[in-house]
Order: sequence, then C-alpha cells, then structure tokens
Amino acid sequence: MTTVSAIEQAIRQLQASELAEFRRWFAQYDEAAWDTQLETDAAAGKLDALAAEALADYHAGKATGL
Repeated sequence: MTTVSAIEQAIRQLQASELAEFRRWFAQYDEAAWDTQLETDAAAGKLDALAAEALADYHAGKATGL
C-alpha cells in the first residue's frame, strides 16, 4: 500500500467532526504551500512576463476598476 493509499483509507475512517477538523487543517496547509510556491516563483522571475503584460494592459487603458 502506498502512502497516499494509506492516507486515503485513514481519511475514509474519520468521524464527521474529525473530517471537518482535517479539512480546516489541510486548507491552511495548502494555502501556506501555495504562498511559498508563489513567493519562490516571483523571486525566480517566473512571473515577470505576466506582470509586464498586466502593466502594459493597464498603461494601454485596458484595465477596469474594481
């Protein structure tokens, strides 16, 4: 059995309250992982082309207010 399979099996056995607690924890964990990846990508310049495109659209008057 793989680790993922073991985790899936364990999750299936959780009570409703435990599942809710796990969901809250995993959402926070996933958000932190996403933030870390975004910061890493930004520091590596991987988002520079997207930022340049967005700024060009803004300066060309293609942006709308929120």
